[in-house]
Amino acid sequence: MNTESPTAPGTVLITGAAGGLGRAFALGFAKRGYRIAAADIDPAGTATTVELVQAAGGTAAGFTVDVTSRASTEALAAEVAGFAGGHIQVLINNAAIYATVTRSPFEDIDTDEWDRVMAVNLKGPWLMARALSPHLGAGSRIINLASATVYSGSEQWAHYVASKGGVIALSRVMAKELGRRDITVNTIAPGFTLTEASFGLMENAESYGVDRGALKRASQPEDIVGAALFLAGPDSSFITGQTLVVDGGRQFI
Repeated sequence: MNTESPTAPGTVLITGAAGGLGRAFALGFAKRGYRIAAADIDPAGTATTVELVQAAGGTAAGFTVDVTSRASTEALAAEVAGFAGGHIQVLINNAAIYATVTRSPFEDIDTDEWDRVMAVNLKGPWLMARALSPHLGAGSRIINLASATVYSGSEQWAHYVASKGGVIALSRVMAKELGRRDITVNTIAPGFTLTEASFGLMENAESYGVDRGALKRASQPEDIVGAALFLAGPDSSFITGQTLVVDGGRQFI
């Protein structure tokens, strides 16, 4: 039974909040009345996100975190719990290495880069959930960011795709374990979305893949934010362990 009050959102902690989807999540959730805890390894970018949220009339605070470090994630959890008054409503594990990942055949991937991608993209969500677990109560939500590339098997990107596939698997395990406490864990798998990072990857970002989708337009950050708001809200209280692909229908064309 859902016990949340849809008129009284709590605090959402967003990692990777210095820009891109993380900043879009911060602005979108603030618009719905959530208090924003914006965390990133880049304090300057996080500060800008906080300023934008506050300029729009929202409440936000910035935090610095290295999601690959247990000590850093545990320190963050304690700080955000203080900001939130002890209870954190939503954790969005968005921090990831994406635009800087080198594309190459799987036989040629640098082993150090493989380890870095796995550390941020897969170990990071695990450490964040682990650290936040004591501060999550009945009705809290964890939303992990994967990628639609898990289903397409994007070539020459084995480390990135594997890391995001691991996020989906991790989410299903955590959903089982945290379900006993009435905490849901779900995954969003975005398709190619027009963020700063995506524009930096290619000149034709706005038209890339549009012809392959059922919906003939590019994915905007707000499309992903809408999915997260649904998974964080009262209408999804009986949904857990699921992966929501948000790609305009490209995967079934």
